[in-house]
Amino acid sequence: MEFVLLSVICSVTVSVLLKWARNRGLDTTQMIIWNYPVAGLLTYLFFQPQIQYLHHPATPWLIYLLLAILLPAVFFALGASIRTVGIVRTEVAQRLSLVIPLLAAFSFFGEQLKAGTGLGLFIGLIAILFSIGWHKSDSPQNQKATVAATKENQAWLYPLLVFVGYGVCDILFKRIAQITAIPYTTSMFFVFALAMIVAFGYLAYLYQVKKTKLSVPAIFWGWVLGGFNFANILFYMK
Repeated sequence: MEFVLLSVICSVTVSVLLKWARNRGLDTTQMIIWNYPVAGLLTYLFFQPQIQYLHHPATPWLIYLLLAILLPAVFFALGASIRTVGIVRTEVAQRLSLVIPLLAAFSFFGEQLKAGTGLGLFIGLIAILFSIGWHKSDSPQNQKATVAATKENQAWLYPLLVFVGYGVCDILFKRIAQITAIPYTTSMFFVFALAMIVAFGYLAYLYQVKKTKLSVPAIFWGWVLGGFNFANILFYMK
């Protein structure tokens, strides 16, 4: 249970850090991009992946590539969702994404739903729904959040992307875990390495086409973000 708590703390810290960075005027896009070298390096140091599986015939490169594209994209959606609808609703969308891999687990992966597990999931989902806060408040904080959301065209799309994106990523990671010929931690390293390449490709586009300037503070806090992102995954696995 302590690993679950630590994983949740790290996950929420990632969201809080993105919100804090946005309020400080930091480039959160660059932060997200620069988190991947740290996450990949820590994965290599902690799990000691077996690089020789690069040439294994069972290596699911298509799934790796899909995750390498989805992970940064969902991370960007997470940042945009926090900016437009706030941390609480974004965290709710992220937690609710659990429904997607659960349905897949019972429908496609052959897992059996036991009474105790079903009751626990039902109580958890009810708790998440009650945490949303359906009534609008006139507090200055909520007014600012409402104004920010109104300025963003179809701001509801961001939490929806978070919901669907994290759910699909969980399904793909579940599929990777079923490929017993490849160690799961090695697959994680390959995914992070490819995600870093994809993210750096987008960074090159920002520098060359959009003329975005390099932000040293964003690089530093991106490294911090990568540490919490890796810790979240580490405790989640444990």
